[in-house]
Amino acid sequence: MRFTKPLLNVFSVIILSVLTLALNSCASTVQTSAMTADERFAYAKSLFDDENTLEAMREFEAITLQYPGSEVVDDAQFYLGMSRFERSEYLIAASEFSRLINNMTASPLVAEAQFMLAECYYQLSPKYPLDQRFTRKANEEFQAFIDFFPTDKRVEEAENKISELSDKLAMKEFNAAEIYERMEYYNAALFYYEMIMEVYHDTPYASRAAYNMIQILLIKDRTDEAIKEINNFLIKFPTDPNYERITNLKASLQGS
Repeated sequence: MRFTKPLLNVFSVIILSVLTLALNSCASTVQTSAMTADERFAYAKSLFDDENTLEAMREFEAITLQYPGSEVVDDAQFYLGMSRFERSEYLIAASEFSRLINNMTASPLVAEAQFMLAECYYQLSPKYPLDQRFTRKANEEFQAFIDFFPTDKRVEEAENKISELSDKLAMKEFNAAEIYERMEYYNAALFYYEMIMEVYHDTPYASRAAYNMIQILLIKDRTDEAIKEINNFLIKFPTDPNYERITNLKASLQGS
C-alpha cells in the first residue's frame, strides 16, 4: 500500500509529537537517586499531599530501605502506612503502622501510629450480624492507645469509638440471646444475657439483658434466682424504663 504525500506528512507530525512528549516526560522525571534522605522524604511528602499516593508509597518505601538509619525513616514508615490507608488498603496499612510501633519505639510518631492502627481495624469493622473479629481488634488497639498515651488529645475520640464498637458487639450477642430465647433454648439464652451483663455492662444492652434474664428465670420457676437478679437490676439500673415494672414484680413475688 502506498501513502500519499499529505498522509505521510500527517504521520510525520504524529510521530514527532509522540517523540517530543516522550522526551519531555523523561526530562521532567525527578532524579531521586542523588537526593539526601531529607530531600527524598520532602519529595515523597509532596506527592502524598498532592494525593499521588501510589508514587508517594514507592518513595516512602525506598526511603525505609535505602536510608534505614536516617532521621526521617520513621516519618517515611508512618506515611507509608498513611498512603495505604488513603487507598483503603486497611490491612496492609495496619501492618505498616505496626512495623513503626514495634521497630521504632523511640519515634515521636508511635502514638500517632497506634491511633491509626486502631483506626485501620475500625474501618474494617463490619455490620453487627457479620464476623466481628476486626471490631474486637479495633477495641483492643484503641484501648492500648488510651493505656499508653493517656494525655493524648485524641483519647476522647478513642473512648467514643470504643463505646460505639462495644455497642455493636453487645448488639450481636443480644440478638443471639433473643434467638435462643424465642426457640426456648433458655439455658443458652441465659448464658448470653449473663455474658452481656458482665462484659458489656456499660452498654444499653446490659439492662435489657438483665430484664430478659429475670423473665426467663421466672418461666423456669427459679424464683429465688429471679429475685436476686431483680435486686441487682434495681441497684444497677435505677433510670431504666423498666425500673417501676421490676419494682412491682419484686413486690408481687414477695407478697407485699
